[in-house]
Amino acid sequence: MRETEILEKELCAIERELSEARTEIAKVIAGQDEVIDGVLVCLIAGGNALLEGVPGLGKTKLVRTLASVLDLPFARIQFTPDLMPADILGTSVLTEGGAIEFRQGPVFASLILADEINRATPKTQSALLEVMQERSVTIGRTTHRLHEPHFVLATQNPLEMEGTYPLPEAQLDRFLFKLDVPFPSSEDLKAIVDRTTEGAEDEPRQVLSGERIL
Repeated sequence: MRETEILEKELCAIERELSEARTEIAKVIAGQDEVIDGVLVCLIAGGNALLEGVPGLGKTKLVRTLASVLDLPFARIQFTPDLMPADILGTSVLTEGGAIEFRQGPVFASLILADEINRATPKTQSALLEVMQERSVTIGRTTHRLHEPHFVLATQNPLEMEGTYPLPEAQLDRFLFKLDVPFPSSEDLKAIVDRTTEGAEDEPRQVLSGERIL
């Protein structure tokens, strides 16, 4: 079989799997088709994404659903002004036997939700730079490689300025996509109400895996 035919078959298979992933995510997330497509394309390209929108639009739920559909280890980090770099990266601790042991932070999961990332101080925000670019964490003189695939999906509220710290250019450069999450349409709002009040929300099934994404 020629290389072009193999490539065409592979592309068709990827397109089919992405379509199935969209369908499964839509069981939980009403509307937001462009945002869902953007996140999936970003993940296939091996990038990170910044989701920007006011609270209550389903950004966090979208990332949780994505983790289920892709069957990836998931961790949510709620960024706050008192969050320290060690809280997300991990730290070295002294065990009872006198040995020094490294305890991994939440960034060692495969899919990271950095919720309200602009609420953390610049020092803590910068702790994600190496994670997002190099897929590694350096503590002291030791560098710990992260498992592949590894994605950071961050959220921020663009309207609230008090108690927030604008993301520096170096951090924004680590995001492949910045996706605006719009307010749902009236039809989507009705679907959300129906799912919430009637328990009509289906459980998404796994259709992709980390190995397949790689």
